[in-house]
Amino acid sequence: MPARPLTQRFVALGEAMVEMAPTGEPGTFAMGFAGDTLNTAWYLRRALPGWSVDYATCIGTDAVSDRMLEFLKAAGIGVGHVARLAERTVGLYLIELRDGERSFSYWRGQSAARLLARDPARLQAALEDAGLVYFSGITLAIVEPEDRPALFAALAAARASGALVVFDPNLRPRLWPDAATMCATVMQAAALSDIVLPSHDDEAAAFGDASLEATARRYAEAGAELVVVKNGAGEMLSLDAGQLQRHAPEPVARVVDSTAAGDSFNAGFLAAHLQGLPLAEAIRSGARTAAKVIAARGALVEIGEA
Repeated sequence: MPARPLTQRFVALGEAMVEMAPTGEPGTFAMGFAGDTLNTAWYLRRALPGWSVDYATCIGTDAVSDRMLEFLKAAGIGVGHVARLAERTVGLYLIELRDGERSFSYWRGQSAARLLARDPARLQAALEDAGLVYFSGITLAIVEPEDRPALFAALAAARASGALVVFDPNLRPRLWPDAATMCATVMQAAALSDIVLPSHDDEAAAFGDASLEATARRYAEAGAELVVVKNGAGEMLSLDAGQLQRHAPEPVARVVDSTAAGDSFNAGFLAAHLQGLPLAEAIRSGARTAAKVIAARGALVEIGEA
């Protein structure tokens, strides 16, 4: 993969948020913008020349939403499918760090992105002519439950029109009413996806997978042609059209902040994969990108060429 010709347009679906990240000075935080699918789009924009990268979401009409829109534009991310909703704003999260590991506090009850699938025609227009559509389990979780059928219909229509659909399950149980709903919805999404990029520790906790291979085969059985199972600093695994392969990442010398490790891996991997690199090399590219990102604070780090 990808074997079929793709238009060079990447569209990420999800929630962009205000990020409050530690500065290193006790009790002080720097304001930025981030979010799992936005992080991937941001890194991929730098690693995939020749492709346009668009972000499809909803934001408010307040000052912080204005600042977010300007941030996206300055990053070279297309905003033609960012809807402005006067009755909503954008979500916010705060990162706390201990020994390089992070914990989060969230404020997202009035997030406009929860309505990104409320208008099916608007959503389908955002995905029209996409070569690759990227979304996550957080995208699924924050969308209002009654709007998920419209989201699935738009993904299915994009895939039928020739887009590659890529899904990172990014399991976050506290965003869901219960584990059963989360797992069922994630597997519905996987059935609509060409590539699935799960993280084994999350999958083992939610689905009881005893091994990386169990995670990979579950998603392959759902319909994904390619599954790449991330595993922190450990050995990763890919299952590509039935062929299993193990991948040992290079050791990481320094971990400052693991925020966006998986998101940046996805960007580095997809950029290399879309440029036709062998699967093993694309996975190494993803791991190298993530290693650079976790050596600095915050989700979005200027790392140069991935």
